[in-house]
Amino acid sequence: MDLHILDHRLRVISISKNGLVNFTHPLIKLIFLRNRTRCKFLSLTETPENYTVVLDEEGFKELRPSEHLQVESSIWLPLNVVSNGNASSSSQAVGVTKIAKSVIAPLAQQHVSVFMLSTYQTDFILVREKDLSVVISTLEEEFNIYKEVGGESVPIHCQDVSNGLQKNGKEAIQPTVHPVLIPQNQFCVMSLDPDTLPSIATTLIDVLFYSSSPKEDAQSSPSQDLDCIKFFSFSLIDGYISLVMDTDAQRQFPADLLFTSSSGELWRMVRIGGHPLGFDECGIVAQISQPLADSDISAYYISTFSFDHALVPEEDIVSVTDMLQHQRKEQAAS
Repeated sequence: MDLHILDHRLRVISISKNGLVNFTHPLIKLIFLRNRTRCKFLSLTETPENYTVVLDEEGFKELRPSEHLQVESSIWLPLNVVSNGNASSSSQAVGVTKIAKSVIAPLAQQHVSVFMLSTYQTDFILVREKDLSVVISTLEEEFNIYKEVGGESVPIHCQDVSNGLQKNGKEAIQPTVHPVLIPQNQFCVMSLDPDTLPSIATTLIDVLFYSSSPKEDAQSSPSQDLDCIKFFSFSLIDGYISLVMDTDAQRQFPADLLFTSSSGELWRMVRIGGHPLGFDECGIVAQISQPLADSDISAYYISTFSFDHALVPEEDIVSVTDMLQHQRKEQAAS
């Protein structure tokens, strides 16, 4: 298997709900006017609490400092696992499940914090730039590691990276088992031909920027045990579009323009965290992805500024719920 360190230096930011009006102009430019920006990596996710934006340095320049903008201080690098054709897996699972044991778990053991972004096309594992040497030394036995530079994939080894120790040196601690919320929404993971993006522009602008009234925001207090949850994610990364939305939002879009897998699968969400998780705790993704991998259950995984979100097939939600409850009982007993 090959592991690619993509040629993007990313920032993770949060925009407050009531501050979104200050950023609609640059966000519309980044989403729809690709010829006016050099931004190549953009992801925008709405949750009940805020909007999370992950974008490269060119995109970050478009957003002016504001009291409504929170910026995580680190530079993040996206990693991507590519099957090189020689390594085949018996697993039919998709998403983060495929990389749970080979990437997520080893990095958690080395106390490397990851920020996950699953899309329709692939899974991006974001790691802090300062942790890159630890990441490479941890994964180079399992993977051929390449760093993309100017469109070329250059092989890279641990001795090529000098920003830190080969091993993290921090003592691995037992991660907190966080509470989970399982809302009732059914979700779709979809894509779109970039050339047809103008055809859905008005709908997308409506859903992204105008779908929540102040009254709805007040009702959607994140502290409530919500039956349904506001969640919409749009990514435009290296020319590929990915959308994650619930079936209510999907009905607002023309059915013939959005496409999904041939099975047309519906997904249910597991939202991780009773309070904002922060960026320093390690093992959060692993504690969800590992049991899913053991059971060969597919999962998309989207981290946001405050909470993490796993999407699992609807037909598996009961077994996933039982699995997570068992995990929490074991933690409480230990």
